[in-house]
Amino acid sequence: MGLKIIEKADPGLPLRYREVPPYTPALMVPPKLSEAEIAEALKAVPEWSEVGETIQRTYQFRDFVTSMKFVSEVAAKAEASQHHPDILIRYSRVTLTLATHDAGGITEKDFTLARQADTLAAGFDGPKPAPPKKKIKTA
Repeated sequence: MGLKIIEKADPGLPLRYREVPPYTPALMVPPKLSEAEIAEALKAVPEWSEVGETIQRTYQFRDFVTSMKFVSEVAAKAEASQHHPDILIRYSRVTLTLATHDAGGITEKDFTLARQADTLAAGFDGPKPAPPKKKIKTA
């Protein structure tokens, strides 16, 4: 056993510790997708674009508060799956950028979170469509 985690279930209770196994990232990293696999997966999430070694989508909501509620729900999904997007908030626009850094590019984890984000956005009276992005390759 290795790392000790501090838990505090209730502010009135004392801290408690538990042993957890050491973190082994090599066992948890999904494989990086090929260009053909990425192109195929993008067909299922047509509002998303490949930008370098990431996938990205911009959502347009009716106001800032709605944008922040969406971001909060995305954060909960991301935390639950331990897969955290880059998030850019510009008033009523939210841009999510996804990549699996441990894999060095795009994996199925990115497309799973993309689909979850699209489902969450639809619950906010649906996002207004943002202009589609073209595929941009970076060196």
